[in-house]
Amino acid sequence: MPRPGGEIAVDPNEAAAVALRGLQSFEELILGELAKTGLPTDGILVGLAERHALMESTGFALARLPVQDRGHASYISKMIIAGSVGLFDAALNYLWDETVLELRKRVVNFDLQYFYEVAEKNDNKRKDLKSEEDLPKLDDQKLLSGCREIGLISDIGFQELDLIRYMRNWASAAHPNQAELDGLQLANWLGTCIKHAITLPYDQITAQVKKLLVKVREKRLDESAIKEISTFFVNLPTVQADPLASGFFSRYTTLTTTPETLDNIRGLWPALWDRISEDTRYNFGFRLGRFRANGDQEQAVLARQLLDLVGGATYLPSEERAWEIDGALDELVDAHNGWSNFYTEPPIARRLQELVGQHGDVPEGLSRKYVLGVVEAFLTNGNGVAINADPVYRDLIARFSPQQASIALRSFTDTAIASKLQQKLPREQWTELLGLIENKLTGRNDRDLFDTIQGFAGQPNQLSKDAEIKAKLKRFDA
Repeated sequence: MPRPGGEIAVDPNEAAAVALRGLQSFEELILGELAKTGLPTDGILVGLAERHALMESTGFALARLPVQDRGHASYISKMIIAGSVGLFDAALNYLWDETVLELRKRVVNFDLQYFYEVAEKNDNKRKDLKSEEDLPKLDDQKLLSGCREIGLISDIGFQELDLIRYMRNWASAAHPNQAELDGLQLANWLGTCIKHAITLPYDQITAQVKKLLVKVREKRLDESAIKEISTFFVNLPTVQADPLASGFFSRYTTLTTTPETLDNIRGLWPALWDRISEDTRYNFGFRLGRFRANGDQEQAVLARQLLDLVGGATYLPSEERAWEIDGALDELVDAHNGWSNFYTEPPIARRLQELVGQHGDVPEGLSRKYVLGVVEAFLTNGNGVAINADPVYRDLIARFSPQQASIALRSFTDTAIASKLQQKLPREQWTELLGLIENKLTGRNDRDLFDTIQGFAGQPNQLSKDAEIKAKLKRFDA
């Protein structure tokens, strides 16, 4: 019926019906062509109702994406087209491609070299990361983790994007699978990627860090500039101070770094050192040890300069075994998050088992990294248990000291492990883990926390959000 002024009113229900008929006509046409050639047609396309749900919902998700940015989002166009014709697995693949592309753009626009220095923990691998063209050498897990560490995505954003990464690996067209996706899921994931990866603004501290990195690299800082930046460090949270210090350490020990930048880092290092965690301090000592073990003497000298500058000799490894354990843990986590992990994990796990010995002897500075690495691998990647590695992980957990068991009990507070606990299999493994460490928890606070966790009615990935548990963690760990 015409409206006043001659404008024709459109009935939303009628428009939806027209859209459905169009989708159905296309489906009949394309499946008919496939049938003529003898190709299979059953179970190829997602049902019309799910496709319609996707098309109806994408508008809400796209509302977050500024109009001026839509002209570059070609993979989102491909996602919607693939979804509209019923190829949801391909649509998920395109959505993840757009997310990865946008994260890489954010990294380049922030500080590419700093990102490499934080995201790639292996000094030898980092030597091959120089330009934007090297970004594909980092797997998606390292891209996400690195973006989280330097503040380009939030902890919540990391967990939500990591779940989409997992689904992309095991439920998309990335490889054969039997998973079923629905339209509302895809639309929701589109909104998640737009919110947490494509349009998320820098917070104030991340923006200041970006300016700082430019200053450190561009020219030698005078005394007043050093003092001003050092004042900024006073209120810098540890979670952001740690990656900044790791970036400085990597840049300082890179043989091509300019003398001006070396001077700037030396000037800022003492103030930054006061803000970083014990784990990070020990990590610098282990990296120095690895330089020596690999014969990189010039880099070892540079690393020692930074430790000596802050009286950090106590963070040096007591013996070569310490950095071998550290290196094995990095390799284990890399293998665990990579392809073919069922084949690559077991030999690394067995080497770690040999290094820690029958009594689970791990240097104090490595305890947290060691426990979290073993727990992460034991929880699985969500796709299945690594049969030949699982007995090794159970043996390593059986060797945990009461102090290490206490760290394992609290491991749900770690972002990467909390993200895993969104999945069914890791949640089942978490229950197994609690049973393995129960008798090792000797402290009253640990026993109390254990009982509270056992009685928690929600999913384990929600543990750190529970008010009672948060209060106990704060009180016990104060």
